[in-house]
Formats: sequence, structure tokens, C-alpha cells
Amino acid sequence: MKKRYLLLIFVLLIYIIVLIYHQVKSLPAGVSYSGDMHTLSEDDVTFLYDLTYQQDGEEVYEQHIFDEVYTLIEEAEEFLIIDMFMINEFSNESRDFPSLSADFSAKIEQQMADNQELNVIIITDEINTTYGSHEAEHIDSLAELGAEVIYTDLTKLRDPNLLYSGLWRMFFQWFGQSGTGWIPNAQGRSSPDVTLRSYLNLLNIKANHRKAVISEKSGMYLSANPHDASAYHSNIAFRVQGTILEDMIEVEKAVAAFSGGDTSYFPTDIIASDDSSDGGTIQGQVVTEKEIEYAIIDALDQATQGNWVWIGMFYLSDRHIIEAINQAADRGVNVRLILDPNENAFGQEKIGLPNIPIASELLERDDNNIQIRWYNVNEEQYHSKIIYIRGEEESQVIGGSTNFTSRNLDNYNLENNLNFLASNDSEFIEEVDDYFTRLWQNDDANYTLDYDTHADKLSTARYILYLIQKTLRFTTY
Repeated sequence: MKKRYLLLIFVLLIYIIVLIYHQVKSLPAGVSYSGDMHTLSEDDVTFLYDLTYQQDGEEVYEQHIFDEVYTLIEEAEEFLIIDMFMINEFSNESRDFPSLSADFSAKIEQQMADNQELNVIIITDEINTTYGSHEAEHIDSLAELGAEVIYTDLTKLRDPNLLYSGLWRMFFQWFGQSGTGWIPNAQGRSSPDVTLRSYLNLLNIKANHRKAVISEKSGMYLSANPHDASAYHSNIAFRVQGTILEDMIEVEKAVAAFSGGDTSYFPTDIIASDDSSDGGTIQGQVVTEKEIEYAIIDALDQATQGNWVWIGMFYLSDRHIIEAINQAADRGVNVRLILDPNENAFGQEKIGLPNIPIASELLERDDNNIQIRWYNVNEEQYHSKIIYIRGEEESQVIGGSTNFTSRNLDNYNLENNLNFLASNDSEFIEEVDDYFTRLWQNDDANYTLDYDTHADKLSTARYILYLIQKTLRFTTY
């Protein structure tokens, strides 16, 4: 009996050591990156967005992002770097979707056929193979044509699932991943069956969540995935050019390096315009992982009475961001949030977490400095991730792949955003301002709904579940 207790204590001690180590271990080189500020002209920056909305009783799809992505791919002559979280057609929904993943893959394949000298690097997440249970149809076929395909080594990152991941690292990971699937895939009926080992890996709940497309001519960061069931989501994107591309390439090369990819595919000499040329009025910066949170909090902290903060967000739950929002409102800053009600995920009903309890918390104020509207979703999501702080003369815009959650901002997931500073009279800021004004005021369609539309859906049980999930980190937000 004494030996059993000693063995149990020893195993528990090892578990605690493993758990703590993978919470605080050093990050791979190049992760949590804050680049230099680059001077960009109006022609160097483009703001794009997709919207799905209700107009005269019908659903309307206004889409621009992937048209721009395809143009970028078609213009690539020397190299094409793609880092995308989801490239598949998996879904639980019965409705017909555009073949976005197949079209995306076909566009890359065509460009490779048209330009034999093109170096193509594709970095992605193992969610597309359901963690080793099957091939990724729209990705692996490009490897056969000569693309360097890299599945991100997520074991090098820290573990967000506080209690479970220690067990996985001690026991389950040693069984490997490959094998014949026999369990229905949680990603949907249209996806292949998976092994139990894939589910055990899935429970680590971390990802390469980045969304980037980069060539020698320009680069894009987006909130959208080339994923069929995401085709109707409302999203945002930025296209940039100039020397800022060097930073965008550098952060992708870092992921390839720690994931065992062939970095010789990456360019050594980057052709980009000189950002010191006359006419540059916009400052642009690449930020990833934790540096995104620092940039957002710094922007909120600098907002003063009479300034405006606009946030369009799929998930909002990070405590540091929420505290900075409240502090800004305390200083007399006008804060307006457009949030997804978190009630639908690819055909599966959700219960409004985390946005419904967070919205309720933010509105527990005596003033009216924080206002919230819900995006009027149907079966799709308001998947945008953008914050816009409007000052008296200059404004700041930060957006990209990143939800405002601890999982996305605390060096667990890989994320990529662009941070811009520009004059209020710049075309770029006017376009961002028009975007938020259009949605808030329902200028020409029914984009957003009053807060009260979903306010009564916050039951005590839901709030308790939210607190438990947040405490144990056993959640995707």
C-alpha cells in the first residue's frame, strides 16, 4: 500500500511539473512578434469585407475578400506563402455551400501550372486531417505538385487546456495519430471518420489560427477561412504592399522552421517598394499572438474623452481587453460593439457563450458609454475580428485572424493581425468608419439588432457554465 501511495505521488508530481512547464516554457523563435512601423501610402492599403444580411425578407451575400485573394494568387510570380487554418468542406449543415476550399486549391494549382518557377509554401493546421486520421484533400494534392506543405507542430506551443493537456503529453501522445478512422467526425457528416487518438489530440484545443496570403507583390491578413461552410460568414481583410511584406514573411518562416518545414522555399531577397518614399500617410505594423493584445490594450489606454471605440467581434472574453474597455468608458470614451450572438456553429446550435454573458457584464454601468448591438445572423456567423479607435485627428485600426479571447491572445494559438495608424481624412479610415456606421445604423438593410433581442437568453445556468469553462479553460474561446 505504501508503494502504491509513493507511486501515485510520483506520478502526480510529474503531472504537475509537465502541466506547469507547458504553461510557461519558452516560445519558439518568431512567435509573439511585434514588427516595425512601416510607412504606407493610400495605394498600399486596402480594407475589404464580406457581409451576409437580410434585405426585404431575403438573404443577401456581399462578398469581396476571396476575389481579392484569387487576384493576389494570380499575380504571384516568384513565391506564394499561404497560412490558413481551415481548408476543407467539412460541415454538419445540409444546405449547399460554394465550393470555396476546392476553388481555393484549384486557383493555387493553376498558378503553379502557369508558372513553373513559382515557390509555393502552404502552412496549415492539422484540423484539416482531423489530427492525422485522413488526408487533407485540398492541401495534400498541392504537395504532390511540388508545393511545400507544412502542418504546424502545435506541441511546440503552450497548452491552453490546463488540466487535460498534461495527461495527453504524459500518456496519450505516444500512441501516434495515423490509423483507420472508425468514429464519426465532430466536424460534420461530410467529413471522414476519425480515430480515438485524433479526438484525444483535439481535446488540447489549440490551433494555428492564422489566415494569410503573401506574394512578392502584396500580402493579405483576413478573418476568413477557405472553408465551404464558412463561405457565407461576414468577415474582414486587409491587403498591403511595400516593405511590410518582409515582416509578414518573417513570421511565417518562423512557423515553418519550428514545424520542420523546408525554409529554403522562402525568399531571401524580397522585392518591395521603399516605404520611405514621398506620399506615405499610413503607418502599418505586423503583430502576432500576445503582441496583438498589447497593441489593443495600448490603443484603448490612449483613447480619451470624446474618442470613439468600435469593435466588431466573433468572440469576446479576454479579461484584459474587457478591463481596458471599461476603463476607456470610465474616461468618457464612447464604446460601440457589434457582436455575434454565438448561437450557431456549422449547423450545431450553441448557447450564446461567451458573448451573451460578456455583453451583460459590460452593460452593468450607470452611464451609456458602452453600447452593444448583435449582428443579425441567420445560419452564418459574424466572424469579423476588428477594432477601430477614432481620435480627434488620427485613428487606429487593428484586425486580422484574432478573436479577443485568452486562447487567441495569450500565446496559445498562432494568430496574425495588422495594426494601422492613419489620419482621419485618409481614404482607409473613411472606409473603416463607413463599415461600422453602415452596420450600426442599418443604413440600407437589416444588419444589426438591438441588445435586448438576445439579452433575455442569459440564464443562471448558462452563466455558471461560462464561468466553469473559463476557469478550467475547457472551451474553444
